[in-house]
Amino acid sequence: MNSKLKGKSFDFLFEAILSLETMEECRNFFDDLCTVPELKAMAQRLQVAKMLSEHQVYSEIVSETGASTATISRVNRSLSYGSDGYTAIFERLDQKK
Repeated sequence: MNSKLKGKSFDFLFEAILSLETMEECRNFFDDLCTVPELKAMAQRLQVAKMLSEHQVYSEIVSETGASTATISRVNRSLSYGSDGYTAIFERLDQKK
C-alpha cells in the first residue's frame, strides 16, 4: 500500500467506507463527503480503468467518458504499476454477476 495513505485520518476514512451497507448509505455518505466534481472525477477514473482493462483504445475511452488523454494515461499507469486496487474491485464485481 502507498505509504502516503497511511495514518489515523486515512484509516478512519477507509473504516467509514467499509462500514457502509447499502447503495443509499453509500450515496448519502459520498454526497456529504465530496463535491459533485470530485465524485464525477472518481467515477470517470473508475470507468476509464474498466475500459482499459477491457483493452479499449484511448480514442474510444475519450469519446465515451470525456476523460483527457492525460487522465487515461494516469489511470493506465495505476493499472500497470499501482497497488492492484482496480483489479481487485473488477474481480469482485465480476464475481457478483
